[in-house]
Amino acid sequence: MALPADKDWWRQAAIYQIYPRSFKDSNGDGLGDVNGITSKAKYLKSLSLDAVWLSPFYPSPLADGGYDVADYRNVDPRLGTLEDFDAMVKALHKENIRVFVDIVPNHSSDQHAWFQEALASKPGSKARERYIFRDGKGKDGELPPNDWVSHFAPSAWTRSTNPDGTPGQWYLHLFAPEQPDFNWDNREVQLDFIKTLRFWSDRGVDGFRIDVAHALKKDMSKLNKSYPKIDSFGITLKGNDILFDRDEVHEIYREWRKVFNEYNPPRVAVAEAYIQAPRRVLYARPDELGQAFNFDLLGAPYDARTYKRIVSENIELAKTEGSSSTWVLNNHDQVRQPTKLGLPKETKLNEWLLSDGKDAVLDKKLGLARAKAAALFTMALPGCVYIYQGEELGLFEVEDLKHQDLQDPIWSRNIVTKRESAFFKGYGKNVKGVAVVHVDKGRDGCRVPLPWTITGKSFGFGSGGSHLPQPRWFKDFAVEAQSGQKDSTLEIYRQALASRKKYQSTEDLMWEKTGDPQVLHFKRANGWHCIMNFDGDAYSLPKGEILVSSGKLSGNKVPKNTCVWVKTIA
Repeated sequence: MALPADKDWWRQAAIYQIYPRSFKDSNGDGLGDVNGITSKAKYLKSLSLDAVWLSPFYPSPLADGGYDVADYRNVDPRLGTLEDFDAMVKALHKENIRVFVDIVPNHSSDQHAWFQEALASKPGSKARERYIFRDGKGKDGELPPNDWVSHFAPSAWTRSTNPDGTPGQWYLHLFAPEQPDFNWDNREVQLDFIKTLRFWSDRGVDGFRIDVAHALKKDMSKLNKSYPKIDSFGITLKGNDILFDRDEVHEIYREWRKVFNEYNPPRVAVAEAYIQAPRRVLYARPDELGQAFNFDLLGAPYDARTYKRIVSENIELAKTEGSSSTWVLNNHDQVRQPTKLGLPKETKLNEWLLSDGKDAVLDKKLGLARAKAAALFTMALPGCVYIYQGEELGLFEVEDLKHQDLQDPIWSRNIVTKRESAFFKGYGKNVKGVAVVHVDKGRDGCRVPLPWTITGKSFGFGSGGSHLPQPRWFKDFAVEAQSGQKDSTLEIYRQALASRKKYQSTEDLMWEKTGDPQVLHFKRANGWHCIMNFDGDAYSLPKGEILVSSGKLSGNKVPKNTCVWVKTIA
């Protein structure tokens, strides 16, 4: 089915992130798959979505949840086939839902044909120039080229082995050793990704989410410069950092934009660029990707002044580059919002996770109330809202997954000696006689497969269990348990997203005075008002029709931790 050729459809869209391996399993092997997504097209339609974004579904050894791609132009056989993918796109388009796919351009899997060719080739060869290989230091090159670190391991360098079995050069990886970084100064790399963009666009894909968009270009002439800490958010705003957000990265995206514009409507893209806002919006320019993820609310404290500042600043920033802002509260890399908002303020999330949730008491009622209110607030904002699967169910983080079930490389690779650890909570083990401590629980707790039914081995996820174990309390949050229940989180999302689509118009808002620093009130065109009471006194609603409320009202007043939409006579 051909969708309307509206080139601006994305500006105020509602886009739903699917983590394919945890969405729906159609064949009982414990992994969510492409056909599972197709089977839930009507469910996705019930959310009044404009698009879905699929995290990687490509062939992958799963060293990092599929973000280690072995083949960019295929489907992992465990998840389906290209024909299954085409059928999924057709089914979603039939429901007027567009499709985004994840593009992972900074690095490939070490099982990618190019990297295997590089390992089998000599230093200085054409095959090795596609990646970043360098000689090591020391008498026999036994030391890494420098002190650069990765997100998933102590060093950003791993030594390769020559075909004859002798130690070889070192290769750069900003993430796991199984994820070697591409050399984006290499024209062959650039052209191959353009081929990939066209491959998926020709199959009907409408847009792309660009993983680690700010890291592609690196200044390898600075090999001798120390870079002992990964902190892309704290780098200079001058565009000349060694590894992140270099000015020349925008040349890549300007070329991609020309490809996107070959299609009608033009394909769109959103950058994952974890950098400060003034630089982040550059990726969203009309001649580049068009959008960039705004994660400011995702990490913000639950506070009216903070929310208002973030919203005001980001709407204005987006306008400077001709884009629309995006609003994100959850994703596959973050602790789920109801958990974050239900913990005491002083809680250190990572330490709480490492304690299996024993370090602090989670107030689930409070956390869910705040999460629903925050969601309603963001869905009322002008711009594009991104929703992570299970967010509409009010799912909490699964904080007590057993260690043997954890799959995230953050868990397995972020370890220190017991002596180095600032806290030791029983997560130690011996590695070659040395006591070590895991210092990060990882992201598996937000990637546990969705519950669809209140019964069954995996609550309807699939007939053969699930690749990450689901807790028993999931049954109370299942789609079956919430559908048709007026005040359930799912029905609130359905009502809100339908109203949002109905009343969305211009990309402006106007703040109304409330007289209470913990109450925010803004209005949009068409007489659409949004009132959110964070922690203030009960606030009187304007006269009009209540469209949706995140919680129960006190007469015509909004209690704390509640957000309400009201339609007044324009």
